Amino acid sequence: MGGELCATMGNGFFIRIGKSWSQLEKGLNDGVSKSKVGKYFKLEARKSCFTKELRAGLATFLTMAYIITVNATIIADSGGMCSIADCSAPANQTATADCMLKPNEGYQSCLSKTKSDLVVATIVSAMIGSIAMGVLANLPLGLAPGMGPNAYLAYNLVGFHGTGNMSYQTALAVVLVEGCVFLAISAFGIREKLARLIPQPVRLACAAGIGLFIAFVGLQIHQGVGLVGPDPSTLVTITACANTNPQTGECLGGKMHSPKFWLGSAGFLITCYGLIKEIKGSMIYGIVFVTLISWFRGTHVTVFPNTPVGDTSYNYFKKVVDFHKIQSTAGAFSFSNFNRSEVWVALATLLYVDVLATTGTLYTMAEMGGFVNDEGGFEGEYLAYLVDAGSTIVASALGVSPVATYVESSAGLREGGRTGLTAVTIGLCFFVSLFFIPLLSSVPPWAIGPSLVMVGVMMMKVVKDINWGNMKEAVPAFITMLLMPLTYSIAYGIIGGIGLYLALNLYDYLVVLLKWLAKMRRMVVKEHNQVSATAAVDSANEII
Repeated sequence: MGGELCATMGNGFFIRIGKSWSQLEKGLNDGVSKSKVGKYFKLEARKSCFTKELRAGLATFLTMAYIITVNATIIADSGGMCSIADCSAPANQTATADCMLKPNEGYQSCLSKTKSDLVVATIVSAMIGSIAMGVLANLPLGLAPGMGPNAYLAYNLVGFHGTGNMSYQTALAVVLVEGCVFLAISAFGIREKLARLIPQPVRLACAAGIGLFIAFVGLQIHQGVGLVGPDPSTLVTITACANTNPQTGECLGGKMHSPKFWLGSAGFLITCYGLIKEIKGSMIYGIVFVTLISWFRGTHVTVFPNTPVGDTSYNYFKKVVDFHKIQSTAGAFSFSNFNRSEVWVALATLLYVDVLATTGTLYTMAEMGGFVNDEGGFEGEYLAYLVDAGSTIVASALGVSPVATYVESSAGLREGGRTGLTAVTIGLCFFVSLFFIPLLSSVPPWAIGPSLVMVGVMMMKVVKDINWGNMKEAVPAFITMLLMPLTYSIAYGIIGGIGLYLALNLYDYLVVLLKWLAKMRRMVVKEHNQVSATAAVDSANEII
């Protein structure tokens, strides 16, 4: 009897608390909706409310927050501003060029500082882009440095630890120019026309190919879980070895015995199960699980080994809360090598990927949010493209790759986000994360690798839209996807796909051209006959 009475009293208490909270929430929503802020963001017009927008913004942030550490880790693989001058050398000796590819205390210390710079740069560019999207375009979309362009910059342009065709400074200059060009074509309204110049099968295959490329990166030892490594006979093979060559990643023994690989695999399964159950922030949970275990020292999976570099990283990590100021990557432009062909190929590739990715994502998100009108456009479209391009310019100035609208914005749309307040909330969440740089810069590669593989899985969805029954479309699409991971180049995949598409359709183009020439010839002959007939009549009249 007493238990039932207590239960009844308890239930009544929680019911009263729930009603009070509902009344408080309703009052808050009504107040904000009728305020200048609510009217500016059109809360009532779009049938939304303040608290719903906050929940939507938080949901989107949780699903895309992985980019903070993932983007910094990928671009840090380029070496950033680190060079041979940062390498440690024995007394009375000078460092050699291979010090950047071998374990070196000085160079690793520089890389750690660069990664912290890139974490801040990623957060600031995402914060500025998201807030600008909300305030200017009034759309509930989150922005951050895009997956794909970051890998292209790190591994194709600059190369692993600076072994590519151009320097980090030149690559940032390319990103800056690309952002300016994208801003210009968006301002003049020719963005959509440019996107349509690329054959549709190549456009679709481009996203899938980039996904395969990113997944391949996530499987390697230096950038991911270490499942795939080099082999002198077959080029690549399965590794996950207990002992590897620190310079090449080649297996030295203990294949499939790497504890870091198995820990990363556990994180991958956590992410998969979360996505299967449609749990918000599933990408984050896998990363967090692996990272927390890797923070313990004295284990085989620690990210803080008992080395001078490990001690320095651990001491910085123990600060937990710290505001890190960008030291090396901001404003690191160089236009001195812009007369090389590689620069212009890189510029065209980044522009192409940016135009297609932004166009496709924005329209998809606008359709999901119910913003698209009968003419196929949506409110805020023009400003949305300008914000995207402007954010890329800001990102290049901070030292990171082009900014893109994230498909993870769909999480916020599902929560009911319909105005720019959602995007502003996303930006504010990024701002809060600025004060936890010691934690965010201590995420290991084997925690990042599973999320890269999962990004590849998500990007493969577009292959269902390719017409595999038509070989003129299937072959170029397949070659585009195949070349990107196998040549380790997004640009080569695009060039190969477009070239093959043109070659396979050359006969059709020639037939159309010949028909047009024959038609023009008939018109010329007809016109000539009419002129001749008129001249003959005039001559006859003169004779008469």
